[in-house]
Amino acid sequence: MKCLRVLVLLLLAVMLTGCGYNSIQKQDEVVKAQWSEVLNQYQRRADLVPNLVNTVKGYAAHEDKIFTEVAQARSRAGSIQVTPELANNPEALAKFQAAQGQLTSALSRLMAVSESYPNLKADGVFQNLQAQLEGTENRIAVARNRYIQAVQQYNSLVRSFPSNLTAKMFGYQVKPNFSVENEKAISAAPTVEFGNGTPAPTASAH
Repeated sequence: MKCLRVLVLLLLAVMLTGCGYNSIQKQDEVVKAQWSEVLNQYQRRADLVPNLVNTVKGYAAHEDKIFTEVAQARSRAGSIQVTPELANNPEALAKFQAAQGQLTSALSRLMAVSESYPNLKADGVFQNLQAQLEGTENRIAVARNRYIQAVQQYNSLVRSFPSNLTAKMFGYQVKPNFSVENEKAISAAPTVEFGNGTPAPTASAH
């Protein structure tokens, strides 16, 4: 009886492997890893905001409205509780995207303020922060695109026969992805212009 049970388990393992169990597991881990990288890059941007705002304030202290907008947008983005389940919840993911998109817009307006303050534009600290922000936005775009591709591959796998049978058996469901509308909103990196013909410094790799 014991031998029969072991044989059944072995046969079941072989059947599951043939039905994509290992592939689903592997792709699910890829999605999780890419999601972590997306969060890391958004956090990197959030960490830049205070120094950027304080530097601008040194030259444009009366620009209260934009400072308030940036602070509120950063606060909204930071108030979203990021859990492993967030990426699997369409509504929560949409709110996360919207909050990040609002911070992107606020930062774009903050960058535009520098056009009215030549001394600010010439400030070495500000130029360095601009370069870091530009580099971070590029890294966000790369991480987000890799995540989108990973989710697309995972969703295709769990929908395809016969791996869809294995997915259903073990509770693997289709994952939500960045929507087209929100994708456009958060993919627009803040414009970094110096206006004097000097190219922006290259962001150092971290």
